[in-house]
Amino acid sequence: MGLRERKKAATRTALSWAALRLVVERGLDNVKVEDIAEAAGVSPRTFNNYFSSKGEAIVSRHLDRCLRIARALRERPAEPLWDAITHSVLSQFEPDTAAAAHPVPDAAQWMAGVRVMVAEPALRSELLRAGAIAEAEIAEAVADRTGTDLKQDLYPHLVASAVMAATNAAMAHHLRTDPPVPVGRLLADALAQTAAGLPIP
Repeated sequence: MGLRERKKAATRTALSWAALRLVVERGLDNVKVEDIAEAAGVSPRTFNNYFSSKGEAIVSRHLDRCLRIARALRERPAEPLWDAITHSVLSQFEPDTAAAAHPVPDAAQWMAGVRVMVAEPALRSELLRAGAIAEAEIAEAVADRTGTDLKQDLYPHLVASAVMAATNAAMAHHLRTDPPVPVGRLLADALAQTAAGLPIP
């Protein structure tokens, strides 16, 4: 990316992290767009240039991560499909520079806040929208790798749905376990079971 694109990406990331952090700390109803903009060091007008709502800002990091799964899948070398999918998914849940720049001061308190946040009905529609966008991109990547047709074949859509379902199940289970089971371990397990056809335990 050029300098302008990098600056725009950095602003978008800063706004998303500010929204996420403030809502986890205070609750969705106690955070205004103005609060998010101030925390990110920009104006409310700038916030509106990037996001249409608090919910969209909060979910954007999850959406970006899922879109990177599709991108990573396209870039994987020739290998069995589910190996490529597993590598592509797990690589997106490793610590990144954005996470390193926003350390969590109290892990237990943060997890409690995230549990409350994801239960907010107001965020459900944004999560569903993000999931649908990501699923479509993953289906396209699967079709490219398998030589299937997005319009005629069920297979790429079925695989993409299974990938998103496994990812969502692993993340939800991570939030419900206490102490939390590492999300990477849960993702690897969920994808392995899916690839194996979900055999009866």
